[in-house]
Amino acid sequence: MSELTGQSSVSSFKTESFTPTPEVLAAWQAVYKDMRDEFGEAVYRSWLKPLTLQAYYHGTLEVSVPTRFMRDWIQTHYSKRILEMASVKYDDIKRLEIVVVQTAQAVETAPADAEAQKAKGNDNKAVTMDDPFDLASPLDARYTFDSFVVGKPNALAHAAARRVIESASVPFNPLFIYGGVGLGKTHLMHAIAWAMKDAHPNKRVMYLSAEKFMYQFVRAIRSNDTMAFKEFFRSVDVLMIDDIQFISGKESTQEEFFHTFNALVDQNKQIIISADKAPSDLTGIDERLRSRLAWGLVADIQPSTYELRLGILQAKRKQLNANVPDPVLEFLALKVVSNIRELEGALNRIVAHADVAKSAITLESTQEVLSDLLRSHDRRITIDEIQRKVAEHYNIRLADMHSARRSRNVARPRQVAMFLAKQLTARSLPEIGRKFGGRDHTTVMHAVRKVEELVGEDVSFAQDVEVIKRALTG
Repeated sequence: MSELTGQSSVSSFKTESFTPTPEVLAAWQAVYKDMRDEFGEAVYRSWLKPLTLQAYYHGTLEVSVPTRFMRDWIQTHYSKRILEMASVKYDDIKRLEIVVVQTAQAVETAPADAEAQKAKGNDNKAVTMDDPFDLASPLDARYTFDSFVVGKPNALAHAAARRVIESASVPFNPLFIYGGVGLGKTHLMHAIAWAMKDAHPNKRVMYLSAEKFMYQFVRAIRSNDTMAFKEFFRSVDVLMIDDIQFISGKESTQEEFFHTFNALVDQNKQIIISADKAPSDLTGIDERLRSRLAWGLVADIQPSTYELRLGILQAKRKQLNANVPDPVLEFLALKVVSNIRELEGALNRIVAHADVAKSAITLESTQEVLSDLLRSHDRRITIDEIQRKVAEHYNIRLADMHSARRSRNVARPRQVAMFLAKQLTARSLPEIGRKFGGRDHTTVMHAVRKVEELVGEDVSFAQDVEVIKRALTG
C-alpha cells in the first residue's frame, strides 16, 4: 500500500480523514476479535471493547475510545501488544494512534458482541449495562416501568423516579428510595436505569449494588489502582446504588462513597440510592454521609396493600398468559402479605404445578401446592417488620426501637414491639433483645409481662395492640 504524500503529521488528519481500505478493515476486525483471547475476558470488557476504528493514514491505525482516562490506560498497558497484533495481520501498519471521541462515528462498526446480541432478543434474561468498564451489576430486562404496578404504597417513589427521568435538569439530588425487603425497590431501580438509558442514550448510567461498590473499591486498593476507581466513578452521569445499608460499618468504603457523592453533586450529576431504611434510621453509617443522603427527596415504599397485591397478581397472570381464576388471585393477595417477591413466587409455583400436572388451577389445588408456604407464613413475620409497624402506629422514629431513650412515649411502644416479637416470631428472648439495641433477655421478659398486664387492664391499649397485630398478620 502506498502512502499519501504531503500528509506526514497526525495533526493534518484533523482536517482531512482517510477512510481505511478493505485490507485495513479486515486486519482491524481480526485484531478486535482476537483481543478477547489475547488479554482475557475481564480486560476485554473493561477496557478494550469500546475501541473503534476511525481512520488509517501513513501507516498509522487510528482508533478511538470515549474518555481520556481510558486512552491513557490502554496506551500504557495494551497499545504495544495491539500494534504487534495489527502488524501481523497487515504489515503496512506501523503505528497505533488512540484518540478520544466521545460520540464516535465509526468508519466500520466493530464486530457485534454475541452476548449483547443474544440479550437484545431475550426479554426474560438479565443483561448487563453497556458500560465499557463492566463494573455495573446486571440489569434484569423484566424489571421495567411497564411491569411495575403502581399503588398507594409506592406512588411517591414511582412519581419521583419518573420526574428524574423526564427532567432536563437534576430535580433533586439524591433521590433516596427506601422500603422493606421484597417491596419493589430493586424493580424500581432497574426500571429507572432502563428508562434513563432509553431517554438519554448519551449519558453514562451506572447501576450497581452497594456490596459490589465495596468489592470494587477493595479490589482497587489491593491492586494499587484506586485512582482508576476514583476516575471512573466520578465520570458517570447517573450513579445508582442499590441497598446502601450494606456499607454499614465499612468506614473506608463510606469515606470513598462520600467523596464520590460530593464530586458528582458538584458536577450536577444525578445520584439515586435505595435502602431498607430512611437515611436517619441507617445504623453504622457516618453522620455526615447520612446527612448527604437526606439532601434531596426521600421517598418510601410502604408495605403493600391488598389492592396493590391483587393488581400485581393480575399483571403477573397476564404476563404468564395463565388461566388463573380470580378467586385464586384474591386468596393469594389475602394470604401472602410479607413481600411482593414471595407473592409472585407463589403464583409461579401454582402455574408451574398446573402445567406439569396438566390440571386446572383451583382454590383447593392452590392450598395443596402452597401448603408449606401458607403453614409457615404466620411464623415468618420478622422483628424488623414488627418494629416498623409499631413505630408507624405510635408515630415514633424507627431508630427509637434500638435507642437508649426511656421516656414513656418511646419505652411503651418498644415494649409492645417486644411483646409482638415474642408472640409472632420463633425468635428466642436473647435474639429479640439483640434486635432492640442489644438489650438483655430479662428486659424482653419484663416488656412481655408489662404488656400482658396492660392488655388486661386497659381496653384502649388492648385494642391498639390488636390493631397492630392484625396489620402484621394480614
